[in-house]
Amino acid sequence: MARSASDTLIEKLSRKSARIGVIGLGYVGLPLAVTCAKRGLTTVGFDIDQSKIDKLDRHSSYIEAVESADLADLHGAQKLGWTTDFAGLSDVDVIVICVPTPLSKNRDPDLSYVENTTREVARHISSGTLVVLESTTYPGTTVEVLKPILETSGLSCGTDILIGFSPEREDPGNATYRTATIPKIVAGDGEDAKAAMVAFYEIAVDKVVPVSTTQTAEAIKITENIFRAVNIALVNELKVIFDAMGVDIWEVIDGAATKPFGFMPFYPGPGLGGHCIPIDPFYLTWKAREFDLSTRFIELAGEINSNMPLYVVSRLREVLDRAAGIGLSRAKVLIVGIAYKKNVSDMRESPSVRLMELLMEQGATVEYLDPHVPSIPPMREYPHLKGKQATAPGDLAKAGFDAILISTDHDAVDYAALTGLGVPIIDTRNAIQKRGLALDNVTKA
Repeated sequence: MARSASDTLIEKLSRKSARIGVIGLGYVGLPLAVTCAKRGLTTVGFDIDQSKIDKLDRHSSYIEAVESADLADLHGAQKLGWTTDFAGLSDVDVIVICVPTPLSKNRDPDLSYVENTTREVARHISSGTLVVLESTTYPGTTVEVLKPILETSGLSCGTDILIGFSPEREDPGNATYRTATIPKIVAGDGEDAKAAMVAFYEIAVDKVVPVSTTQTAEAIKITENIFRAVNIALVNELKVIFDAMGVDIWEVIDGAATKPFGFMPFYPGPGLGGHCIPIDPFYLTWKAREFDLSTRFIELAGEINSNMPLYVVSRLREVLDRAAGIGLSRAKVLIVGIAYKKNVSDMRESPSVRLMELLMEQGATVEYLDPHVPSIPPMREYPHLKGKQATAPGDLAKAGFDAILISTDHDAVDYAALTGLGVPIIDTRNAIQKRGLALDNVTKA
């Protein structure tokens, strides 16, 4: 009796003779590729961006979660490679797709990266291969989008090839949880695919959590991000309300967090950043329309979070008028932290960039300080900001700023030096008080 594709692949995985291909060498794909190689699986990374491949050829990591030394060691041991030639997909046993899933200008899902990548896979895939989608998307994508494209290869999913979904759970800047130590949700389209998914990820990560269907796995990831988006929106709304009442929202949250049950602290900010939380909830909103259902809670949360940069700018305008007697059109403003999150260089959906745009639209002169981002990288929505250089810390005193706006609270910033400039500071992260510095000229927003 002929062995199934699943049995054959599982045997290869058990011997660690299976070859792994990871498509998309960004914040998700590169750490996964390195992790697989470290766990003894020969791995090849694929990406259309030649500049990434050039950096990898120099064993130079562009992702904080990946050490350059690991690239050199794994490459030297022939456990890890990288290429822009997708023909190499024909030689791998597991293909993991880790490409972006952004929103269109109308806030609808843009699956073009997933679709184009899957078409490329279909051109090169071999019988017996497991194809995994890790990109966050709406429930149903794996079977409704990937499956029919893959079957244009002439191979049948479930018999010739296997498909599954396992949502990425990367958290840039988190030193406690990395790719290998974050519990991994896995699901396959059918029991054979599920068994192959478990066999693969049990090698790559410490804990595997199988679920019944790919739709369930897709819904789990969406739910995780909606949970954060809604709760952040709640504290952002409370911040606006309590600020009007003269109540410190950070003290309120810290006090409430002393309750040992029934409360989980979330903290306000100048808006939402990162690739997941500002975007993923709208994938479910879009999909819900197919069932004639509305997602009022999710959409309200998105509206609140999207409006936070406008609120911060209005507070800055008030402070400048009161403290310096000037309007935004004549002001020179320093934004502290251009990355979306503290202690990382990740610029995806950063509210700091939105703040910069809003201030520039009002006529302000805007510079930024960020120890992790020496110059602004290419960004789809802000191409005109590419290459803008960070202000050097040594130039702050002579720059003549009228106000400072703390948007991202990197630990490497000298906040004492900022307060020492004696200009108004708008602090959206409570960074000054958390460091025990004097709150003279500081307005929380």
